[in-house]
Amino acid sequence: MKQKKVLVTLAAAAIGSAAALACTSLIAAPGATASGESLVTYAADSHTLYGALYSQPAADYGKGEKRPVVEWDTGKLMGEIDQTAHTYATVGNMNEHGLTIAESTWGGRPELAGSGMIDYGSLIYITLQRAKTAREAVKVMTDLVDKYGYASSGESFSIADPTEVWIMELIGKGETDKGAVWVARRVPDGYISGHANHARIHKFPLKDSETLYSKDVISFARKQGYFQGKDEDFDFSRAYAITDAGALRGCDARVWAYFNRYAPKGEMEQYLPWILEGKGEPMPLWVRPEKKLSAADLKDMMRDHFEGTPLDMTQDIGAGPFDCPYRWRPMTYTVDEQEYTHERAIATQQTGFSFVADMNSSRPDAMKGILWFGVDDANTCVYVPVFNSNNKVPRSLHEDTADLYTLNWDAMFWVNNYVANQAYNRYSQMIPDIRKVQRGIENDLENMVSQLPATVASMPYAEAQQHLTAITEQTADNTTATYKQLGDYLFVKYLDGNIKKERDGKFARTADGMPEQPVFGGYNERYFRSIVNDAGERLKVVEPQQ
Repeated sequence: MKQKKVLVTLAAAAIGSAAALACTSLIAAPGATASGESLVTYAADSHTLYGALYSQPAADYGKGEKRPVVEWDTGKLMGEIDQTAHTYATVGNMNEHGLTIAESTWGGRPELAGSGMIDYGSLIYITLQRAKTAREAVKVMTDLVDKYGYASSGESFSIADPTEVWIMELIGKGETDKGAVWVARRVPDGYISGHANHARIHKFPLKDSETLYSKDVISFARKQGYFQGKDEDFDFSRAYAITDAGALRGCDARVWAYFNRYAPKGEMEQYLPWILEGKGEPMPLWVRPEKKLSAADLKDMMRDHFEGTPLDMTQDIGAGPFDCPYRWRPMTYTVDEQEYTHERAIATQQTGFSFVADMNSSRPDAMKGILWFGVDDANTCVYVPVFNSNNKVPRSLHEDTADLYTLNWDAMFWVNNYVANQAYNRYSQMIPDIRKVQRGIENDLENMVSQLPATVASMPYAEAQQHLTAITEQTADNTTATYKQLGDYLFVKYLDGNIKKERDGKFARTADGMPEQPVFGGYNERYFRSIVNDAGERLKVVEPQQ
Protein backbone atom coordinates (compact mmCIF):
# COMPACT_ATOMS: atom_id res chain seq x y z
CA MET A 1 0.00 0.00 0.00
CA LYS A 2 2.87 2.38 0.75
CA GLN A 3 4.35 1.74 -2.69
CA LYS A 4 0.96 2.10 -4.39
CA LYS A 5 0.33 5.44 -2.67
CA VAL A 6 3.62 6.81 -4.00
CA LEU A 7 2.79 5.63 -7.50
CA VAL A 8 -0.72 7.08 -7.50
CA THR A 9 0.33 10.45 -6.11
CA LEU A 10 3.17 10.94 -8.55
CA ALA A 11 1.04 9.81 -11.44
CA ALA A 12 -1.62 12.37 -10.49
CA ALA A 13 1.06 15.02 -10.38
CA ALA A 14 2.01 14.14 -13.91
CA ILE A 15 -1.37 14.66 -15.56
CA GLY A 16 -0.68 16.08 -18.99
CA SER A 17 2.69 17.72 -19.40
CA ALA A 18 4.17 19.10 -16.23
CA ALA A 19 6.01 22.35 -15.84
CA ALA A 20 9.39 21.27 -17.08
CA LEU A 21 9.78 23.32 -20.21
CA ALA A 22 9.00 26.78 -18.89
CA CYS A 23 9.88 27.37 -15.25
CA THR A 24 11.55 30.14 -13.28
CA SER A 25 13.52 29.80 -10.03
CA LEU A 26 14.89 32.83 -8.20
CA ILE A 27 17.25 32.66 -5.23
CA ALA A 28 18.32 34.87 -2.33
CA ALA A 29 21.00 33.32 -0.13
CA PRO A 30 21.39 34.06 3.59
CA GLY A 31 23.05 37.43 4.03
CA ALA A 32 21.00 38.83 1.13
CA THR A 33 17.77 38.51 3.10
CA ALA A 34 16.13 40.59 5.78
CA SER A 35 16.06 37.88 8.46
CA GLY A 36 19.01 35.76 7.37
CA GLU A 37 16.78 33.16 5.75
CA SER A 38 17.21 31.28 2.48
CA LEU A 39 14.66 32.20 -0.18
CA VAL A 40 13.90 30.19 -3.31
CA THR A 41 11.03 30.63 -5.75
CA TYR A 42 9.52 28.38 -8.38
CA ALA A 43 6.88 28.78 -11.07
CA ALA A 44 5.61 25.56 -12.62
CA ASP A 45 4.53 26.96 -15.98
CA SER A 46 2.64 24.46 -18.08
CA HIS A 47 -0.39 24.73 -20.32
CA THR A 48 -1.64 21.35 -19.08
CA LEU A 49 -0.81 21.36 -15.36
CA TYR A 50 -3.59 21.65 -12.79
CA GLY A 51 -2.30 23.60 -9.80
CA ALA A 52 -2.47 21.55 -6.60
CA LEU A 53 -0.38 20.85 -3.51
CA TYR A 54 1.04 17.32 -3.22
CA SER A 55 2.26 15.63 -0.06
CA GLN A 56 3.75 12.37 1.18
CA PRO A 57 3.87 11.20 4.81
CA ALA A 58 7.05 9.91 6.41
CA ALA A 59 7.33 6.12 6.31
CA ASP A 60 9.53 3.17 7.31
CA TYR A 61 10.41 0.28 4.98
CA GLY A 62 11.82 -3.18 5.36
CA LYS A 63 14.91 -4.58 3.69
CA GLY A 64 14.35 -5.39 0.03
CA GLU A 65 11.30 -3.17 -0.46
CA LYS A 66 11.15 -1.23 -3.70
CA ARG A 67 9.97 2.22 -4.73
CA PRO A 68 8.28 2.77 -8.11
CA VAL A 69 9.68 5.58 -10.27
CA VAL A 70 6.98 7.40 -12.23
CA GLU A 71 8.01 9.98 -14.85
CA TRP A 72 6.77 13.41 -13.79
CA ASP A 73 5.86 14.63 -17.27
CA THR A 74 4.04 11.55 -18.57
CA GLY A 75 2.94 9.33 -15.70
CA LYS A 76 4.93 6.48 -17.26
CA LEU A 77 6.24 3.83 -14.88
CA MET A 78 10.03 3.88 -15.38
CA GLY A 79 10.88 0.98 -13.07
CA GLU A 80 11.68 0.38 -9.41
CA ILE A 81 14.58 1.34 -7.17
CA ASP A 82 15.65 0.20 -3.72
CA GLN A 83 13.61 1.87 -1.00
CA THR A 84 15.43 3.54 1.87
CA ALA A 85 14.75 2.47 5.45
CA HIS A 86 13.06 5.75 6.37
CA THR A 87 11.58 8.50 4.20
CA TYR A 88 10.88 12.06 5.31
CA ALA A 89 7.49 13.71 4.97
CA THR A 90 7.09 16.14 2.08
CA VAL A 91 4.63 18.90 1.27
CA GLY A 92 4.94 20.42 -2.16
CA ASN A 93 8.63 20.85 -2.99
CA MET A 94 9.65 21.04 0.69
CA ASN A 95 10.27 18.30 3.23
CA GLU A 96 9.81 18.18 6.99
CA HIS A 97 13.36 19.49 7.55
CA GLY A 98 12.76 22.60 5.44
CA LEU A 99 14.82 21.33 2.49
CA THR A 100 13.40 22.74 -0.76
CA ILE A 101 14.17 21.82 -4.37
CA ALA A 102 13.02 23.74 -7.47
CA GLU A 103 13.94 23.30 -11.12
CA SER A 104 13.93 24.61 -14.67
CA THR A 105 14.52 22.57 -17.81
CA TRP A 106 16.93 23.72 -20.52
CA GLY A 107 17.04 20.69 -22.77
CA GLY A 108 20.60 20.99 -24.03
CA ARG A 109 22.21 18.96 -26.77
CA PRO A 110 19.55 16.57 -28.04
CA GLU A 111 21.95 13.66 -28.36
CA LEU A 112 22.46 13.77 -24.58
CA ALA A 113 18.84 13.09 -23.67
CA GLY A 114 19.02 10.64 -20.79
CA SER A 115 18.14 6.99 -21.17
CA GLY A 116 18.16 5.87 -17.54
CA MET A 117 15.41 5.39 -14.97
CA ILE A 118 15.38 8.60 -12.91
CA ASP A 119 13.64 11.58 -14.52
CA TYR A 120 14.07 15.12 -13.16
CA GLY A 121 10.75 15.12 -11.25
CA SER A 122 11.40 11.80 -9.55
CA LEU A 123 14.90 13.02 -8.74
CA ILE A 124 13.40 15.95 -6.81
CA TYR A 125 10.78 14.05 -4.84
CA ILE A 126 12.90 10.99 -4.07
CA THR A 127 15.63 13.30 -2.79
CA LEU A 128 13.21 15.27 -0.61
CA GLN A 129 12.29 11.97 1.04
CA ARG A 130 15.94 11.07 1.68
CA ALA A 131 17.97 14.23 2.42
CA LYS A 132 17.95 16.71 5.32
CA THR A 133 20.25 19.43 3.94
CA ALA A 134 21.05 21.02 0.60
CA ARG A 135 24.59 19.67 0.53
CA GLU A 136 23.30 16.19 1.35
CA ALA A 137 20.68 16.55 -1.39
CA VAL A 138 23.35 17.20 -4.02
CA LYS A 139 24.99 13.90 -3.08
CA VAL A 140 21.70 11.98 -3.01
CA MET A 141 20.70 13.31 -6.42
CA THR A 142 24.01 12.59 -8.10
CA ASP A 143 24.27 9.16 -6.48
CA LEU A 144 20.79 8.29 -7.77
CA VAL A 145 21.54 9.16 -11.39
CA ASP A 146 24.93 7.46 -11.14
CA LYS A 147 23.33 4.23 -9.93
CA TYR A 148 20.11 4.17 -11.95
CA GLY A 149 20.80 6.47 -14.88
CA TYR A 150 19.19 9.79 -15.79
CA ALA A 151 16.07 9.87 -17.96
CA SER A 152 15.56 13.57 -18.74
CA SER A 153 17.32 16.35 -20.65
CA GLY A 154 19.35 19.27 -19.28
CA GLU A 155 18.08 20.59 -15.96
CA SER A 156 18.89 23.28 -13.41
CA PHE A 157 18.02 22.77 -9.75
CA SER A 158 17.75 25.21 -6.85
CA ILE A 159 18.52 23.23 -3.68
CA ALA A 160 18.08 25.07 -0.41
CA ASP A 161 17.97 24.58 3.35
CA PRO A 162 17.87 27.22 6.10
CA THR A 163 21.62 27.91 5.85
CA GLU A 164 22.69 27.17 2.25
CA VAL A 165 21.43 27.45 -1.32
CA TRP A 166 23.00 25.53 -4.21
CA ILE A 167 22.50 25.61 -7.96
CA MET A 168 23.13 22.30 -9.68
CA GLU A 169 23.04 21.79 -13.44
CA LEU A 170 22.90 18.31 -14.86
CA ILE A 171 22.51 16.59 -18.21
CA GLY A 172 22.53 12.96 -19.32
CA LYS A 173 25.12 11.28 -21.53
CA GLY A 174 22.84 9.92 -24.22
CA GLU A 175 21.90 6.38 -25.13
CA THR A 176 25.28 4.75 -24.69
CA ASP A 177 26.60 6.26 -21.44
CA LYS A 178 24.88 5.75 -18.10
CA GLY A 179 24.46 8.56 -15.62
CA ALA A 180 24.98 12.28 -16.08
CA VAL A 181 27.54 15.07 -16.04
CA TRP A 182 26.91 17.89 -13.61
CA VAL A 183 28.24 20.84 -11.66
CA ALA A 184 26.89 22.34 -8.43
CA ARG A 185 27.80 25.68 -6.87
CA ARG A 186 26.83 27.16 -3.53
CA VAL A 187 25.40 30.67 -3.89
CA PRO A 188 27.60 32.85 -1.64
CA ASP A 189 26.01 34.46 1.39
CA GLY A 190 24.85 37.97 0.54
CA TYR A 191 24.07 37.22 -3.12
CA ILE A 192 21.04 36.54 -5.30
CA SER A 193 20.89 34.15 -8.23
CA GLY A 194 18.41 32.33 -10.43
CA HIS A 195 17.76 30.22 -13.52
CA ALA A 196 14.96 30.09 -16.07
CA ASN A 197 15.26 27.33 -18.69
CA HIS A 198 18.85 28.00 -19.70
CA ALA A 199 22.06 26.65 -18.16
CA ARG A 200 23.52 29.44 -16.03
CA ILE A 201 26.81 27.93 -14.82
CA HIS A 202 29.59 28.98 -17.16
CA LYS A 203 33.21 28.81 -15.96
CA PHE A 204 33.70 27.54 -12.41
CA PRO A 205 36.61 27.01 -9.99
CA LEU A 206 38.08 23.52 -10.15
CA LYS A 207 39.43 23.54 -6.59
CA ASP A 208 36.80 25.00 -4.30
CA SER A 209 34.85 23.37 -1.47
CA GLU A 210 31.77 25.38 -2.52
CA THR A 211 31.86 23.93 -6.04
CA LEU A 212 31.20 20.26 -6.74
CA TYR A 213 31.18 18.48 -10.10
CA SER A 214 31.21 15.06 -11.70
CA LYS A 215 34.70 13.71 -12.29
CA ASP A 216 34.09 13.50 -16.04
CA VAL A 217 32.25 16.80 -16.61
CA ILE A 218 35.18 18.14 -18.66
CA SER A 219 36.58 14.91 -20.09
CA PHE A 220 33.17 13.86 -21.40
CA ALA A 221 32.81 17.23 -23.16
CA ARG A 222 36.22 16.66 -24.77
CA LYS A 223 35.23 13.15 -25.81
CA GLN A 224 32.06 14.49 -27.46
CA GLY A 225 33.91 17.30 -29.20
CA TYR A 226 32.14 20.05 -27.22
CA PHE A 227 35.32 21.51 -25.72
CA GLN A 228 39.00 21.66 -26.65
CA GLY A 229 40.66 24.26 -24.38
CA LYS A 230 42.35 24.18 -20.98
CA ASP A 231 40.43 22.75 -18.05
CA GLU A 232 40.32 26.11 -16.27
CA ASP A 233 38.59 27.64 -19.33
CA PHE A 234 35.82 25.05 -19.42
CA ASP A 235 32.33 26.57 -19.68
CA PHE A 236 29.54 24.16 -18.68
CA SER A 237 26.72 26.15 -20.29
CA ARG A 238 28.47 26.63 -23.63
CA ALA A 239 29.52 22.98 -23.74
CA TYR A 240 26.23 21.31 -22.90
CA ALA A 241 23.41 23.82 -23.51
CA ILE A 242 22.19 25.46 -26.72
CA THR A 243 22.65 29.23 -26.61
CA ASP A 244 20.17 30.65 -29.09
CA ALA A 245 17.76 33.59 -29.08
CA GLY A 246 15.15 31.62 -27.18
CA ALA A 247 17.63 30.66 -24.47
CA LEU A 248 18.70 34.27 -23.95
CA ARG A 249 15.75 36.58 -24.58
CA GLY A 250 13.22 33.95 -23.63
CA CYS A 251 15.04 32.55 -20.60
CA ASP A 252 18.08 34.42 -19.25
CA ALA A 253 16.06 37.63 -19.60
CA ARG A 254 13.87 36.57 -16.69
CA VAL A 255 16.90 36.27 -14.42
CA TRP A 256 18.16 39.58 -15.81
CA ALA A 257 14.89 41.23 -14.73
CA TYR A 258 15.41 39.95 -11.17
CA PHE A 259 19.02 41.14 -11.04
CA ASN A 260 18.07 44.45 -12.65
CA ARG A 261 15.47 45.20 -9.99
CA TYR A 262 17.74 44.61 -7.00
CA ALA A 263 21.34 45.11 -8.14
CA PRO A 264 22.86 48.62 -7.93
CA LYS A 265 21.12 50.95 -10.39
CA GLY A 266 22.46 50.61 -13.93
CA GLU A 267 24.70 47.62 -13.17
CA MET A 268 22.73 45.19 -15.31
CA GLU A 269 22.45 47.40 -18.39
CA GLN A 270 25.81 46.10 -19.60
CA TYR A 271 24.24 42.65 -20.01
CA LEU A 272 21.39 43.72 -22.28
CA PRO A 273 23.52 42.94 -25.40
CA TRP A 274 23.88 39.39 -24.04
CA ILE A 275 20.14 39.09 -23.51
CA LEU A 276 19.10 40.60 -26.84
CA GLU A 277 21.84 39.41 -29.20
CA GLY A 278 24.19 37.04 -27.35
CA LYS A 279 26.97 39.62 -27.47
CA GLY A 280 29.53 40.37 -24.78
CA GLU A 281 30.01 38.54 -21.51
CA PRO A 282 27.29 36.25 -20.17
CA MET A 283 25.42 37.42 -17.12
CA PRO A 284 27.09 36.51 -13.84
CA LEU A 285 25.71 33.54 -11.94
CA TRP A 286 24.98 35.78 -8.96
CA VAL A 287 25.00 39.46 -7.99
CA ARG A 288 24.90 41.33 -4.69
CA PRO A 289 21.60 43.20 -4.16
CA GLU A 290 21.45 46.77 -2.91
CA LYS A 291 19.01 45.88 -0.14
CA LYS A 292 18.12 42.88 1.98
CA LEU A 293 15.23 40.97 0.43
CA SER A 294 12.17 39.47 2.06
CA ALA A 295 9.70 36.80 1.03
CA ALA A 296 7.34 39.63 0.08
CA ASP A 297 9.97 41.01 -2.33
CA LEU A 298 10.27 37.62 -4.00
CA LYS A 299 6.49 37.35 -4.30
CA ASP A 300 6.47 40.70 -6.09
CA MET A 301 9.30 39.56 -8.35
CA MET A 302 7.32 36.49 -9.35
CA ARG A 303 4.71 38.94 -10.69
CA ASP A 304 7.14 40.71 -13.00
CA HIS A 305 6.47 41.49 -16.68
CA PHE A 306 9.66 43.53 -17.29
CA GLU A 307 7.87 46.67 -16.12
CA GLY A 308 10.13 49.72 -16.28
CA THR A 309 12.73 48.05 -18.50
CA PRO A 310 13.38 48.11 -22.27
CA LEU A 311 11.42 44.83 -22.46
CA ASP A 312 8.31 46.21 -20.71
CA MET A 313 5.37 44.21 -22.05
CA THR A 314 2.85 46.98 -21.41
CA GLN A 315 4.55 49.45 -23.76
CA ASP A 316 3.84 48.15 -27.27
CA ILE A 317 0.67 47.64 -29.27
CA GLY A 318 0.71 43.97 -28.36
CA ALA A 319 -0.53 45.07 -24.92
CA GLY A 320 -3.77 46.10 -26.58
CA PRO A 321 -6.19 48.78 -25.42
CA PHE A 322 -5.76 47.94 -21.71
CA ASP A 323 -1.95 47.68 -21.30
CA CYS A 324 -2.09 43.92 -20.84
CA PRO A 325 1.34 42.36 -20.14
CA TYR A 326 0.38 38.97 -21.60
CA ARG A 327 0.87 37.40 -25.00
CA TRP A 328 -0.88 34.24 -26.11
CA ARG A 329 1.18 31.44 -27.63
CA PRO A 330 2.95 30.67 -29.89
CA MET A 331 5.92 32.72 -28.70
CA THR A 332 7.24 33.58 -32.15
CA TYR A 333 5.49 34.63 -35.34
CA THR A 334 6.44 35.64 -38.88
CA VAL A 335 5.42 38.76 -40.78
CA ASP A 336 6.72 39.38 -44.32
CA GLU A 337 9.22 36.52 -43.90
CA GLN A 338 10.76 38.11 -40.78
CA GLU A 339 10.51 36.23 -37.49
CA TYR A 340 9.49 38.14 -34.36
CA THR A 341 9.05 37.18 -30.71
CA HIS A 342 6.83 37.94 -27.78
CA GLU A 343 8.65 38.62 -24.54
CA ARG A 344 8.61 35.80 -22.00
CA ALA A 345 8.24 37.26 -18.51
CA ILE A 346 8.43 35.58 -15.11
CA ALA A 347 4.68 35.94 -14.57
CA THR A 348 2.71 34.09 -17.21
CA GLN A 349 -0.84 32.94 -17.72
CA GLN A 350 -0.18 29.20 -17.93
CA THR A 351 1.33 28.70 -14.46
CA GLY A 352 -0.03 25.67 -12.63
CA PHE A 353 1.46 26.55 -9.26
CA SER A 354 4.25 28.69 -7.86
CA PHE A 355 5.86 29.25 -4.49
CA VAL A 356 8.27 31.33 -2.47
CA ALA A 357 10.10 29.08 -0.01
CA ASP A 358 11.36 30.78 3.16
CA MET A 359 13.73 28.64 5.25
CA ASN A 360 14.98 29.96 8.58
CA SER A 361 16.40 27.84 11.41
CA SER A 362 15.73 30.61 13.96
CA ARG A 363 12.04 29.68 13.87
CA PRO A 364 10.63 26.65 15.73
CA ASP A 365 11.30 23.31 14.01
CA ALA A 366 7.67 22.91 12.96
CA MET A 367 7.80 26.12 10.92
CA LYS A 368 11.46 26.59 9.99
CA GLY A 369 10.32 26.09 6.41
CA ILE A 370 7.43 28.15 5.04
CA LEU A 371 6.24 27.43 1.53
CA TRP A 372 4.26 30.47 0.43
CA PHE A 373 2.15 28.60 -2.11
CA GLY A 374 -0.07 29.87 -4.90
CA VAL A 375 -1.89 28.39 -7.88
CA ASP A 376 -2.47 29.78 -11.37
CA ASP A 377 -0.81 33.01 -12.55
CA ALA A 378 1.64 34.30 -9.90
CA ASN A 379 0.67 37.86 -10.82
CA THR A 380 -2.88 37.50 -9.58
CA CYS A 381 -2.68 34.60 -7.10
CA VAL A 382 -2.50 34.86 -3.32
CA TYR A 383 0.40 33.10 -1.63
CA VAL A 384 -0.82 31.20 1.42
CA PRO A 385 1.50 29.76 4.10
CA VAL A 386 2.27 26.05 4.03
CA PHE A 387 4.60 24.86 6.80
CA ASN A 388 7.26 22.15 6.67
CA SER A 389 5.36 20.17 9.33
CA ASN A 390 1.96 20.24 7.60
CA ASN A 391 0.48 16.76 7.37
CA LYS A 392 -2.77 17.54 5.55
CA VAL A 393 -3.56 19.35 2.30
CA PRO A 394 -6.51 21.80 2.36
CA ARG A 395 -9.49 20.85 0.22
CA SER A 396 -9.05 24.02 -1.84
CA LEU A 397 -5.54 22.88 -2.84
CA HIS A 398 -6.06 19.11 -2.92
CA GLU A 399 -5.42 17.22 -6.15
CA ASP A 400 -8.75 15.36 -5.83
CA THR A 401 -10.93 18.50 -5.59
CA ALA A 402 -10.84 19.22 -9.33
CA ASP A 403 -8.68 18.90 -12.42
CA LEU A 404 -7.93 20.87 -15.57
CA TYR A 405 -11.18 19.72 -17.20
CA THR A 406 -13.40 19.94 -14.11
CA LEU A 407 -14.39 23.34 -12.76
CA ASN A 408 -15.03 23.40 -9.02
CA TRP A 409 -15.58 26.62 -7.07
CA ASP A 410 -14.04 24.97 -3.98
CA ALA A 411 -10.71 24.71 -5.84
CA MET A 412 -8.35 27.66 -5.49
CA PHE A 413 -6.96 26.98 -8.97
CA TRP A 414 -10.33 27.55 -10.63
CA VAL A 415 -11.25 30.55 -8.50
CA ASN A 416 -7.90 32.21 -9.26
CA ASN A 417 -8.43 31.56 -12.95
CA TYR A 418 -11.87 33.17 -12.66
CA VAL A 419 -10.19 36.35 -11.43
CA ALA A 420 -7.15 36.27 -13.72
CA ASN A 421 -8.94 35.55 -16.97
CA GLN A 422 -11.28 38.48 -16.47
CA ALA A 423 -8.26 40.74 -15.91
CA TYR A 424 -6.55 39.60 -19.12
CA ASN A 425 -9.36 41.23 -21.11
CA ARG A 426 -9.31 44.62 -19.32
CA TYR A 427 -6.05 44.57 -17.40
CA SER A 428 -5.38 48.25 -16.67
CA GLN A 429 -8.91 48.73 -15.38
CA MET A 430 -9.20 45.58 -13.26
CA ILE A 431 -5.72 45.11 -11.81
CA PRO A 432 -6.07 47.88 -9.18
CA ASP A 433 -9.15 46.10 -7.78
CA ILE A 434 -7.30 42.78 -7.74
CA ARG A 435 -4.18 44.26 -6.12
CA LYS A 436 -6.25 45.79 -3.33
CA VAL A 437 -7.70 42.42 -2.33
CA GLN A 438 -4.54 40.41 -3.05
CA ARG A 439 -2.23 42.66 -1.04
CA GLY A 440 -4.74 42.98 1.76
CA ILE A 441 -4.89 39.20 2.19
CA GLU A 442 -1.14 38.71 1.85
CA ASN A 443 -0.31 41.52 4.28
CA ASP A 444 -2.67 40.01 6.84
CA LEU A 445 -1.18 36.54 6.33
CA GLU A 446 2.39 37.82 6.61
CA ASN A 447 1.57 39.67 9.83
CA MET A 448 -0.15 36.60 11.25
CA VAL A 449 2.76 34.31 10.36
CA SER A 450 5.32 36.73 11.83
CA GLN A 451 3.63 36.32 15.23
CA LEU A 452 3.45 32.52 15.11
CA PRO A 453 7.00 31.69 16.33
CA ALA A 454 6.24 33.14 19.76
CA THR A 455 3.13 30.96 20.00
CA VAL A 456 4.54 27.78 18.48
CA ALA A 457 7.84 27.86 20.40
CA SER A 458 6.18 26.63 23.62
CA MET A 459 4.26 23.80 21.92
CA PRO A 460 5.40 20.18 21.61
CA TYR A 461 6.13 19.35 17.95
CA ALA A 462 2.95 17.31 17.43
CA GLU A 463 0.79 20.11 18.84
CA ALA A 464 2.59 22.71 16.73
CA GLN A 465 2.14 20.52 13.67
CA GLN A 466 -1.60 20.25 14.28
CA HIS A 467 -1.89 23.99 14.90
CA LEU A 468 0.05 24.98 11.77
CA THR A 469 -1.76 22.48 9.56
CA ALA A 470 -5.07 23.96 10.70
CA ILE A 471 -3.82 27.47 9.90
CA THR A 472 -2.88 26.43 6.36
CA GLU A 473 -6.26 24.79 5.84
CA GLN A 474 -8.16 27.80 7.15
CA THR A 475 -6.17 30.44 5.26
CA ALA A 476 -6.29 28.51 1.98
CA ASP A 477 -10.02 27.88 2.14
CA ASN A 478 -10.81 31.43 3.32
CA THR A 479 -8.66 32.89 0.55
CA THR A 480 -10.48 30.77 -2.01
CA ALA A 481 -13.85 32.03 -0.77
CA THR A 482 -12.67 35.65 -0.75
CA TYR A 483 -11.30 35.36 -4.28
CA LYS A 484 -14.58 33.87 -5.51
CA GLN A 485 -16.26 37.01 -4.16
CA LEU A 486 -13.63 39.11 -5.94
CA GLY A 487 -14.35 37.33 -9.21
CA ASP A 488 -18.07 37.96 -8.81
CA TYR A 489 -17.39 41.62 -8.02
CA LEU A 490 -15.26 42.05 -11.15
CA PHE A 491 -17.90 40.39 -13.29
CA VAL A 492 -20.61 42.73 -12.06
CA LYS A 493 -18.51 45.92 -12.01
CA TYR A 494 -17.10 45.58 -15.52
CA LEU A 495 -20.09 43.99 -17.25
CA ASP A 496 -20.49 44.81 -20.96
CA GLY A 497 -17.47 47.09 -21.16
CA ASN A 498 -18.83 49.51 -18.57
CA ILE A 499 -17.41 50.42 -15.16
CA LYS A 500 -20.06 50.69 -12.46
CA LYS A 501 -19.70 53.57 -10.03
CA GLU A 502 -19.29 52.85 -6.31
CA ARG A 503 -20.18 54.73 -3.17
CA ASP A 504 -19.49 53.70 0.45
CA GLY A 505 -18.37 50.25 -0.61
CA LYS A 506 -21.45 49.51 -2.72
CA PHE A 507 -22.44 49.99 -6.33
CA ALA A 508 -24.01 53.45 -6.63
CA ARG A 509 -27.71 53.97 -7.09
CA THR A 510 -29.78 57.05 -7.82
CA ALA A 511 -32.05 58.59 -5.21
CA ASP A 512 -34.82 56.48 -6.70
CA GLY A 513 -32.85 53.27 -6.26
CA MET A 514 -31.87 52.80 -9.91
CA PRO A 515 -28.29 51.98 -11.03
CA GLU A 516 -26.32 55.14 -11.71
CA GLN A 517 -25.00 55.74 -15.21
CA PRO A 518 -21.70 53.82 -15.46
CA VAL A 519 -18.31 55.13 -16.52
CA PHE A 520 -17.36 54.42 -20.13
CA GLY A 521 -13.68 53.51 -19.75
CA GLY A 522 -12.86 53.38 -23.43
CA TYR A 523 -9.34 52.50 -24.59
CA ASN A 524 -5.84 53.88 -24.11
CA GLU A 525 -4.48 56.55 -26.48
CA ARG A 526 -2.00 54.19 -28.15
CA TYR A 527 -4.81 51.91 -29.18
CA PHE A 528 -6.89 54.79 -30.55
CA ARG A 529 -3.88 55.92 -32.59
CA SER A 530 -3.40 52.42 -33.97
CA ILE A 531 -7.00 52.43 -35.18
CA VAL A 532 -6.48 55.82 -36.84
CA ASN A 533 -3.27 54.60 -38.49
CA ASP A 534 -5.08 51.56 -39.80
CA ALA A 535 -8.46 52.95 -40.87
CA GLY A 536 -8.48 56.63 -39.98
CA GLU A 537 -9.82 57.92 -43.28
CA ARG A 538 -12.84 55.66 -43.11
CA LEU A 539 -13.55 56.49 -39.47
CA LYS A 540 -13.14 60.26 -39.58
CA VAL A 541 -16.09 62.21 -38.27
CA VAL A 542 -17.18 64.48 -41.12
CA GLU A 543 -19.86 67.03 -40.40
CA PRO A 544 -22.42 67.41 -43.21
CA GLN A 545 -22.14 70.54 -45.32
CA GLN A 546 -25.01 73.02 -44.90
